[in-house]
Amino acid sequence: MTAPARPSSTVPTSDADPFGSEVLEDPLPMHEALREAGPVVLLERYDTFALARYDDVHAALVNWQEFESSAGVGLSNFRYEEPWRPPSILLEADPPRHDAPRRVLQKVLDPRALRRLREDWAADADALVDEVLARGTTFDAAKDLGAVFPLRVFPDAVGIPQPGREKLLPYGDHAFNAFGPANDLVAKGAPRVAELSGWVNEQCRREVLAPTGFGADIWAASDRGEITPEQAPLAVRSLLTAGVDTTVHGISAILYAFATHPDQWQRLRAEPALARVAFDEAVRWESPVQTFFRTATTDVRIGDVVVPEGRKVLMFLAAANRDPRRWADPDRFDLARDPSGHVGFGMGIHQCVGQHVARLEAVSIVTALARRVRSIELDGPTVRHHNNTLRALESVPVRVTLD
Repeated sequence: MTAPARPSSTVPTSDADPFGSEVLEDPLPMHEALREAGPVVLLERYDTFALARYDDVHAALVNWQEFESSAGVGLSNFRYEEPWRPPSILLEADPPRHDAPRRVLQKVLDPRALRRLREDWAADADALVDEVLARGTTFDAAKDLGAVFPLRVFPDAVGIPQPGREKLLPYGDHAFNAFGPANDLVAKGAPRVAELSGWVNEQCRREVLAPTGFGADIWAASDRGEITPEQAPLAVRSLLTAGVDTTVHGISAILYAFATHPDQWQRLRAEPALARVAFDEAVRWESPVQTFFRTATTDVRIGDVVVPEGRKVLMFLAAANRDPRRWADPDRFDLARDPSGHVGFGMGIHQCVGQHVARLEAVSIVTALARRVRSIELDGPTVRHHNNTLRALESVPVRVTLD
């Protein structure tokens, strides 16, 4: 039997809507309120428990035994009556079903395996930056760089054909929206979901993929018996679902961070090796992935509150990443900080398997820009793109001065 909605008189409540337009535009006040309310807060609108403090979010992320992903990482459990996508073979699976695909993708996307791409991606980033700067010293960092570079390099690395690649962004946007409630954001993407999902399915077939690349490597692992032939296209699909939108928004986030922290841009210019640290600090500071759900597999005590078995728990990764209990001056983007403990990529067995790919893409762009640009600053108001799960920038107009 499901326990009562309020299992303890000590649980604080909130009527905030994490998926409302006002919060999606600026979630920071709600994050602060949730952190200050307590280790666990009941979100009354969704009858869901929320974790916003760093220690509690981190503990839940690594505790897959009591906070499972297999029931779905969205507000609702899987709805098989509308199977527009299969459950993610990584994100929405726990051991033992999770283990073999995870091992294969870790090997395929290992930093050592990415070394062969580093030179090509650096050259691609140089070419893109040259193209943008040739048009002038004012441009949109989100539209001209953030939304462009991942679609130039990542699909090639996976090995999917050129036609139709523009479908990856709206598909990913809908997939991350679907983790939230069935609101207007989900309704907006629904008319194209069958088309987009069908196209993504087609790209995962061995016959469609290039003979070399991440996709071919995954199918080769299937040939060796490391995963089954049924798991191989699902593993490729995981890359195409989660590997584009998140990186697009991560690159936009780091460029926005530098445009609003000019001293940190100068520090990067003086120390180019800080580009990797800068990306992780931007992920901490902006948290492109804001939230994920888990489901309690048993009654779990957090502080003075017992979260009952079967109940959804919403982990606010972004709130944890700015928790002053964990980070000094958390609202500042600071390259002097060690951001390595951030939870922007998750933590534990479900930590983002493609994070090294995202880092390489971001470092390539930032390094190419730093070689040519003396200063970067905002040149107008930024525009947010609302998504139920992602923190996204649709427009970041900037003005630069060149060397």
